[in-house]
Amino acid sequence: MNKLLHHLGQHLAGFLLTLALLGAVGSARADIYGYIDADGAGHFSTEKLDNRYQLFMRGDAAFDSSQLMADKGTPLNPKLRDSPLFRYLSQHPNLKKYEALVNQAAREFALEPALLNAVMAAESGFNPGAVSPKGAIGLMQIMPTTAERYGLTGDKKKPVEQKLTDPRTNIRLGARYLRDLRNMFPSRPDLVIASYNAGEGAVQKYNNQVPPFPETRSYVQLVRQFYQLYKPAFGEITMGSSGSNGSGNLKRVHLVIPGRSNMPPPVTEASTLPNPPAISSTPAIPAAATPFNE
Repeated sequence: MNKLLHHLGQHLAGFLLTLALLGAVGSARADIYGYIDADGAGHFSTEKLDNRYQLFMRGDAAFDSSQLMADKGTPLNPKLRDSPLFRYLSQHPNLKKYEALVNQAAREFALEPALLNAVMAAESGFNPGAVSPKGAIGLMQIMPTTAERYGLTGDKKKPVEQKLTDPRTNIRLGARYLRDLRNMFPSRPDLVIASYNAGEGAVQKYNNQVPPFPETRSYVQLVRQFYQLYKPAFGEITMGSSGSNGSGNLKRVHLVIPGRSNMPPPVTEASTLPNPPAISSTPAIPAAATPFNE
């Protein structure tokens, strides 16, 4: 009975987070600008940084996964449907490739697949081999220190860094971290997303508010908008993205966020799980008591 109540509680929390995200997306109203460079890499920003950046998605736009499919849903404006930026995000071949892993992790940790896809798009552009300058690895850009805190350890065959390139391991770790952040900040998706970027310690430092860092604030807006792009239509469980065999040249998403250089060094490493100050209303995420089950 206790186990059943636990599962019901987890799914209720996931449902409430979905409702909060839908409401938050509507209030954020962050326009997204972008362009595809000569190498096929996508560049996105919340501001029009120069003439290359074109308005891609208005803050008050409404999209859902039915619109990502060529044969279903309400027909899109042909100009948007044929946009290279729209094809980049909606037809990336790895959306389909990792769909089963995303849905499995979403069920395990009672999260919305659209949230995992939105974070993945923002973090790595669906590139399992992505490594950030700070050392974050893989699809969900997990720091090795975060993985170790959750019980993933290296062995004689593979170090932690190599294990993090495994899509299943990486997605599950990212989903577990998001689940724990959701439990820390219930009904506050903005704080969940901000914590994934800057660490929950930074959010707690600013009295459980989104830290006043341009990078983090822009990151929250971008993930919200990507979530709206990937959110399920009519309550569907899976995204149903069609993928594209002709999109093999698609590469990492580049999120060019104004003010990134202004972010203080102690909190620039996303998902490093720093030891936060003791705040009774939001207890720190505990380290894993048992090894991470790969």
